[in-house]
Amino acid sequence: MLGYYLRLALASFKRNPGLTALMVFAIALGISVCTITLSSYRAAARNPAGDRSGILFAPSIDSWDPDRAYEEYDKTLAPTMLTYRDAKALYASRIPDRKLIMYKSGGIYTRADKGMDPTYFTTRMTTADFFAMFDVPFLYGGPWDAGADEGPQPVVVLSKESNQKAFGGVNSVGRTLHWQDREFRVVGVLNDWDPTPKYFDVSNGAFNDMEGAYVPFAWGPILELGSHGNTNCWKTEVIENFQAFLNSECIWFAAWFELRTAEKQRAFRDFLDNYVVEQKKHGRFPRPLNNYLYDVDGWLKRNRVVESDNKAMLTLAFAFLAVCLVNTVGLLLAKFLNAASASGIRRALGASRRDIFWQHLTESGVVALAGGVMGALLGFAGIWALRAWYGRFVPEAPKVLPFEAANLLIVVAIAVGAGIVAGLYPAWRIGRAAPSSYLKAQ
Repeated sequence: MLGYYLRLALASFKRNPGLTALMVFAIALGISVCTITLSSYRAAARNPAGDRSGILFAPSIDSWDPDRAYEEYDKTLAPTMLTYRDAKALYASRIPDRKLIMYKSGGIYTRADKGMDPTYFTTRMTTADFFAMFDVPFLYGGPWDAGADEGPQPVVVLSKESNQKAFGGVNSVGRTLHWQDREFRVVGVLNDWDPTPKYFDVSNGAFNDMEGAYVPFAWGPILELGSHGNTNCWKTEVIENFQAFLNSECIWFAAWFELRTAEKQRAFRDFLDNYVVEQKKHGRFPRPLNNYLYDVDGWLKRNRVVESDNKAMLTLAFAFLAVCLVNTVGLLLAKFLNAASASGIRRALGASRRDIFWQHLTESGVVALAGGVMGALLGFAGIWALRAWYGRFVPEAPKVLPFEAANLLIVVAIAVGAGIVAGLYPAWRIGRAAPSSYLKAQ
């Protein structure tokens, strides 16, 4: 019967091409708006940590100005970054299964044999557990070990893109790069890796590109490498050298801890509180005790990776789709009633009310499917246009507005489902109509 209903639907479209096109366009317009907003929202709301989300934790301790809260929109929240001394103190804890401290730096890399042009690579100063904690894939070699952190040893891990620029993409493990007047030996090259959003460093941009190089954290103080990301300070201090800067109350470091059991999570929260209480005895942390330990999902929410504006826009987009569907209901009802005489004849020839209902509901579904496909195409065209426009000013535009097949399937499914719902009343109405009056008119 479905094939028969589809043939009847196509015949109906041919009789009323203008009205059919108007319905399809109404649905397509609503779906296109939903496609754009849904793509942006899903990109921001994604949690790329997967199953590890519940065992990876970022700390937040309130080391900020006693007279001014860190966040104006919520004065109960503590800073999202750490001072150097606090990062080192938390890193010294033996409670976590794995742990890391890090910050974003960078510099010009060259090769001693002049085999590459001097090239700037953003560089993540971090510790060995970074790669295991964030499940980083390797194309060649692997991460450095804990001994390289303690040395520190002059080793570097390159991204796949940086390895392409430096060595033409070949296995470069064992070769050297010149950086900061020192030779660093390549121990590993990453495979394609671009978690979006960049959950482990949202303070420096949730949609920023991955770093081009990774170097043991301890080289930062030795080479006096400042941050190439965010640095926030609140206290007036005399800073005459880099060591004084490290000892200041400026925050620019991040820390993550892998805590696999509830017991360790509780123990580490107690450790945070005890650490702050101890530091208060030395005149630090003038604000009330206000520590947090966020899992990945909580960290994304804390840093407002999904802003309330995103949610509002998504709500408005679906409200606009609802308006389009309400208009479609009216058009469907007018179209079905205009062809009611044909339905009356079918009823007189033996078709049941159920047959008439399913015939017209099938027609609604076909209209919705056409509108969904057209809307998805219009939506992706809109995404392409927005990416082209904003990409001139915002490098992260492709990540904020990604092309994803899953979004296409979602919006088409929404269109078909919504279109069928919209067609329920018109199909029911024409199915309930008495055929006698239409037969007399004929």
